Amino acid sequence: MADIPQSLEAIQKKITGERLTYKEIFAIMDDISHNRLGDILTTYFSAAGYSQGFSNEELYFLTKAMIDTGERLQFPGIVADKHSVGGVPGTRTTLILVPIIAAAGFTIPKSSSRAITTPGGTGDDMEVLAPVTFTKEQIYDIVNKVHACIVWGGGVDIAPADDELIKVEQPLLLESFDKILVSIMAKKVAFGATHVVIDLPYGKYVKVHTEPDALLVKRKFEFLARRFGLKIDVLVHRVIEPAGRGLGPLLETRDALCVLEQRTDRPVDLENHAIMLAGHLLDLCQKDTSFAEQKRILGEFGTGKQWAQALLKSGAALKKMKEIIQAQGGNSAIISKDLVPGKYFYTLEANERGGIQKINSRNASLVAKVLGAPTQKKSGIYLHKKIGESVRGNEPILTLYSETAYHLKEGRDTLENFPVVTVA
Repeated sequence: MADIPQSLEAIQKKITGERLTYKEIFAIMDDISHNRLGDILTTYFSAAGYSQGFSNEELYFLTKAMIDTGERLQFPGIVADKHSVGGVPGTRTTLILVPIIAAAGFTIPKSSSRAITTPGGTGDDMEVLAPVTFTKEQIYDIVNKVHACIVWGGGVDIAPADDELIKVEQPLLLESFDKILVSIMAKKVAFGATHVVIDLPYGKYVKVHTEPDALLVKRKFEFLARRFGLKIDVLVHRVIEPAGRGLGPLLETRDALCVLEQRTDRPVDLENHAIMLAGHLLDLCQKDTSFAEQKRILGEFGTGKQWAQALLKSGAALKKMKEIIQAQGGNSAIISKDLVPGKYFYTLEANERGGIQKINSRNASLVAKVLGAPTQKKSGIYLHKKIGESVRGNEPILTLYSETAYHLKEGRDTLENFPVVTVA
């Protein structure tokens, strides 16, 4: 046993349900981040964490070790951030929230992930508009110019062990609650965040299924925030369907641009959810500004939510988004109408009059992935109808898009076995 690496001994301990010290956890994270552990042992550790769970102290050790084995970014003053626990396809609020917060004058360097369980992560979606992979120095340059960025966290050496753990989790489409907590908080701290809003949905078809589980996760987020000295607001809410209508990188991005452009056909549910999150984050940040500034904002706008609405309706958020796109090397003149999905498509129509009773987000994610998302950015699903809306015979319910005829056929076959929408 004397020749066995400390990280391997620690994994053995975790598999058998023992608690780990910071030194042991650091050894595992260090070996993972330097590719010394290999995919098999990394998978064993990930599976052990999924089945055994971690104590609060172990969660702190894991988060700290993830941070300590990578680089850190630091920005002056209040640094805002937002993250969603995820698992809800078609709910891309970050592309709306970040420009709202930056337009309000706060710094918000957003480190985003690529898809794990859904057909598009924020990193995949933003890549439709601009590059998302940058060095640490390039991120500083972008944020100095426009006070914001929306970048892929894996492009920098930030919490590098987390990216390796994500790779081994992707094939199973599984993430433990504890792993979600550690992944999010490590990247928030490493990116220099001081004020964070966490979007924590629960529901039958998302990562967290019940309200008690969501409240447990909320308490753990709050514990970690206290240990790292972050101001945090964790928003727990029930989800029964996607907030937007598009599922997949291009379609989700188009939804977000429609909201920023304030088009009449924009997805209002997505807009409302983004404004709610942005409002909470603005309120959280405002508490640590000067009394004079707080008084000014209160007099001019009232609540953070009203402030967020004003920035969206005035076009200030759209203007800021164009600045972010340009700073990241994209085409700032792009508009929602420019985003055209895959040329191969199939529209599912209603057989008779009825109403949309249910949307199975888990099946929707599965079908969208079979269609090619997120690798094929133009592939995905567009929901013509959502829960509570009526439908007549031969009226479109949803449309599948793909970049290849083969993937469209596979998507259609999958849709037959894993229905997305229930009409009654």
